[in-house]
Amino acid sequence: MAHPNWSMGQKISVDSATLMNKGLELIEACFLFNCQAADVQIVVHPESVIHSMVQYVDGSVIAQMGQPDMRTPIAYAMAWPERIEAGIESLDFFALKQLNFEPADEQTFACLALARQAFNLGGSMPAVLNAANEIAVEAFLQEQIAFSAIATLVAEVMSHHDVVDITCLDDVLNVDAWARQLATTRIAKRIARKVV
Repeated sequence: MAHPNWSMGQKISVDSATLMNKGLELIEACFLFNCQAADVQIVVHPESVIHSMVQYVDGSVIAQMGQPDMRTPIAYAMAWPERIEAGIESLDFFALKQLNFEPADEQTFACLALARQAFNLGGSMPAVLNAANEIAVEAFLQEQIAFSAIATLVAEVMSHHDVVDITCLDDVLNVDAWARQLATTRIAKRIARKVV
């Protein structure tokens, strides 16, 4: 639960460790910017100072930088389109010394690959991914399953889902409930077989 840069709740800390948080952000970015998952590259940035980057056709990149503190985006959301004091120190570029970047390994971080797959399948699959992940993370936090079983469980639930179109909120809620129930059932079976 000890993230080096962020103070987060347990669920978000686990999502950060599995990179599911980045997978969910990938889905979000695709919807917000009307692009395909192949157009979005996930970059691991250990300092957590650059929060997003956009590369333009001329090769230039604009980055949004700030302290790793959720008070900044919360303040911006509350005051939008204005900017208000958020109680956060400004970045000290001399103290930063360096910024590091590395590609996200989707082989090691299976949840990230599952999120990309869920977006590509479309329809109800992103809701299934999210619901199954929430149940799996809760089971891990309750020590019912191993950390490595989170991605396995999410993949199992996704593999049993036939994608449907989402036309209203009830569609989302129904799919969410279905995925949670299947994930819960799968966890119970793992526990009964003593497979964590």
